[in-house]
Amino acid sequence: MSWSRRLLAAHTALVYLFLWVPIAVLAVFSFNAGRQTAVWRGATLDWYRRLLANDALLASVRNSLAAAALTTVIATAIGTLAALALRRADVPGKGATLALLFLPMVIPEVVLGAALLTFFGAIGLRLSLVTVVIAHVVFSVSYVALVVRARLSGLDPALEEAARDLGAGPVETFRRVTLPLIFPGIAASALLVFTLSIDDYVVTSFVAGVGATTLPLHVYSMLRVGVTPEVNAVSTLLLAGTIGLIVAAQRLLRGSSSKGDRE
Repeated sequence: MSWSRRLLAAHTALVYLFLWVPIAVLAVFSFNAGRQTAVWRGATLDWYRRLLANDALLASVRNSLAAAALTTVIATAIGTLAALALRRADVPGKGATLALLFLPMVIPEVVLGAALLTFFGAIGLRLSLVTVVIAHVVFSVSYVALVVRARLSGLDPALEEAARDLGAGPVETFRRVTLPLIFPGIAASALLVFTLSIDDYVVTSFVAGVGATTLPLHVYSMLRVGVTPEVNAVSTLLLAGTIGLIVAAQRLLRGSSSKGDRE
């Protein structure tokens, strides 16, 4: 290896160490027997057992799962329909719509959260789990539309034309040809939306009302009284679930890309 490649490899290793070493330390100390996180007192699973008996934590988990599930269903449906519509060349305002799709992804979350809070107040909608779902759908639809649209761009139009030539109508063509081919992209985008929703803190902190505390909000409230192994344990579980969903989404995206290349 040349010196430039060695320097690049060393720089990459340092970046990964900077990103992952603190997370690894958090996971290790979630098994610490001592209450103080700075001193290792031995390994134990007591903190994970305590989580299962924490009613407030379990309630926040239920809220997060409910909000993420509803957000995933609604955002995936809207985003997929938007991607299918934008595939047509004769859609009026196509360029403006594409630009608007990028806005929720580039607007700072603080600005988006404040804007949604103002909107809900203007229409008189009480903050609750419903407003959390609406807010999550707002910033999640873009991801679905762009991922599914990328999958549609690699779809050979001749396949749909062949189905129509064989007598299939528009609905039958979509159900038997288009949907199976783009389903990996839809599933991957759904997993991404679920991950974004269940992990979101900034926007949720603006629009969550009484009784709508999600897991990230509960974890932050626990951090106010100091970092304990219990906080480390719930953070480790949240991290593990997030990584699992991201890996599954990436595999679906890679599988759909390789399948599209073969076709």
